[in-house]
This record gives sequence, structure tokens and C-alpha cells, in this order.
Amino acid sequence: MNLDHTQYLANNYALPALEITRGKGSYLFDSEGRKFLDFTSGIAVTNIGHGHEHWVNTVSDQLNKIVHCSNLFSIPEQVKLAKRLVNKIGRGKILFCNSGAEANEAMIKFSRLVGKENSPKKHKLIVAENGFHGRTMGALSATSSPKYREGFEPLLDSFSIAPLNDLEKFSNMIDDQTIGIMLESIQGEGGIRVAENEFLQGIEKLCKDKNLLFLLDEVQAGIGRTGNFLGYQESGISPDAVAIAKGLGGGFPIGAIWLSEKWCDVFKPGSHGTTFGGSPLACSAANAVLDVIEQEDLIIKTREKSTFLIEEFSRLKKKYSELITEVRGRGLMLALVINEDTKELIKILRQNGLLVVGAAGNAIRFLPPLTVKKDELIEAIKITESALEILQREKTK
Repeated sequence: MNLDHTQYLANNYALPALEITRGKGSYLFDSEGRKFLDFTSGIAVTNIGHGHEHWVNTVSDQLNKIVHCSNLFSIPEQVKLAKRLVNKIGRGKILFCNSGAEANEAMIKFSRLVGKENSPKKHKLIVAENGFHGRTMGALSATSSPKYREGFEPLLDSFSIAPLNDLEKFSNMIDDQTIGIMLESIQGEGGIRVAENEFLQGIEKLCKDKNLLFLLDEVQAGIGRTGNFLGYQESGISPDAVAIAKGLGGGFPIGAIWLSEKWCDVFKPGSHGTTFGGSPLACSAANAVLDVIEQEDLIIKTREKSTFLIEEFSRLKKKYSELITEVRGRGLMLALVINEDTKELIKILRQNGLLVVGAAGNAIRFLPPLTVKKDELIEAIKITESALEILQREKTK
């Protein structure tokens, strides 16, 4: 590990175990030349893998044209991307930003504008336990876990919290100050906890009956990762606004919110803005990601690969029933939940060439790129099975 890392970088992350220098396809390589299967995908970011030829060529071409332009002017790449996203999500408009936290922050601001224009005392949102919406002060206020909130209180007091998949508890939280409900279709940091289709459908009806906004955070579950373009689309619902980011840029920072046709003109000139959001380079990177997803049929292939992985994880759960308590997730957003601290298993997996990422509730996330090959999935299963065998032996000593 480069000693300058600890000397010059702030301590907001744990000391890293590896120094990564390059990536290709489903693999990362460290400074010692070791090769690792990357089933983190930069935490659901590099959905088309590392160094995809079309993405690299598109971004390189854009670098030679223009990198940045103020949003005071129309940007062709931005307009193209907005149109494509609207076609995939539904009639409405797009507001661009730089990250998932910014997208959720803009979505919270959107709810405030709707409340101010239609019912001034309404400003509160109901969110789910174990949810994670980002680390800015507004997005953090919508995140219930003390792990993220500690040291930053007092936060905004405009959020109520109810258990995921408990429609009655959400309904009981509504009061005369409630403007809407904000959810992840699949909680990422919260442990790959899936919002059930019936629950999402019930929330949609509840919002319509009570004249509330229905806001979806698809930052981690979006851009093909769950076997649909966005995670909530499995349930057939129609939200009022959606936040996306992570996988959208394929590694280049970009975020966005989609506003439904009913609400697409709530933002007025000057009501929100961003210096870098929707830049020519960021939008070219995102357009390249959409090209690859479409041209390589990655959404359909994600479902097929998911079926294989879930079958294998279920087999491992049966074989190592004393270790694995649950298999969670959908598409290529999956988790093994174990009855041990996850750090040791993650370490063993890494030592054997597989990179994964932990989450709340003793969950280990498996987030391979959507372009992952069948033989790479088989390799990952073999490494996982071997690591579980090692962990089980250590546990029974």
C-alpha cells in the first residue's frame, strides 16, 4: 500500500486492502499485478464492465470535441440523453446532476416545491427503515441508520420512518404535513432488501388516494442491474419522480431525476442548478452506456445470468445452512446473508481473487457487471464455495 495514502487522504474510509491500478472487463488489477474478479462494479457503477471498447471510444471522441459547457447553453449530448431516458422511463422531463446523493437532494427539493405551490404546510416525506439515500444533509436526513447519521445531527426533521413492506405502518405515518413517500425499490446499503411488488403497488394507490408524491430512489437498482431498466418497473407502478445515477455513466460521474409529465414544470429558471451536471462528456459517457445495454441485450441477459446465480446461491445456502441464512435480491443485485460478521468472509474471498462488498445486516453484495461472462460467474461461485468451506472449518475449530 502506498504510504502517502494515509499521510495525505482524510480518514473517512477504512484503510484499503488493495491498491487498484487498472481494470478490464470483469477484472481489476492491483499494483502488485494480482488479478481479481470485480463483483463490486464500483458499487453498481461499472455496469458495462471496465474499459468497454465502445464506451472508451465514445468518451475519447467527446474529449476531442468539448468536455464542459455551461448549462446556460443547449448541449446536444444532454438533449439526446434526456430523450432516451424519457423513452425508457415515461413521459416527463429530466434534470441532470452529478451523483446519486445530488439526485435525491434534488428530488427532496422537488417535493418541497410541490408542497409550497399546492399545500404550503405539506413538506414531510415518509421513508423506509434501512434505506440509504446519500450523505448530503438532505439525503442523509432521509437515511435512518445511525451509522451514517452519527455526528451530523441535528438533521432535517422532515422525515418519518416506517418498516419496508409494511403498508399499514406507512399509511399510519401520514399526517396533514406529509407531502410524499420516498423509497428504494431494492435497498442497497440496507442489505439488498427488496420492496415487494404488492407493497409498491399499495404505496402507489395510497399516494393517489391521499394526493401524495411517490418518489423512487433507483440510484443503485437502476440502469439494467435488476433485469429491468429501473428496479421498480418489475411492479408496473408509475411514480411521480425517480432518481438515477451510479451505473448511468459507466464510471463517469452523472446523476439525474426524472419528473413525470404532471410535475415536469415544477422547477422554474433559477430554482435549481448545477455547474457540472449534464456536461457534454458526462452525457456522452451515459449515452455510450445506453448504447451497450441496448446493442448487447444486457437487460435480458441479466435476467438469465441472475437465474443461474440465484440457483447456485440457493445450492450453497443448502450446503452451508449453518452459515448462510438467506439469499436476497433480483437481477445482478444479489446478496448472501450470513450469521457471522461479514469482514472475514469478504477477506477470504479477496485473498482468493473475488471482490465483493458488504452491506447492513450481515449481507454480502454480489454486483458483477452486466457484461459478466458465464465462465466468470462459474469462477465466482467456485471461489465463494471454497471461501465458505474455509470459514466453516474455522468456525468449527
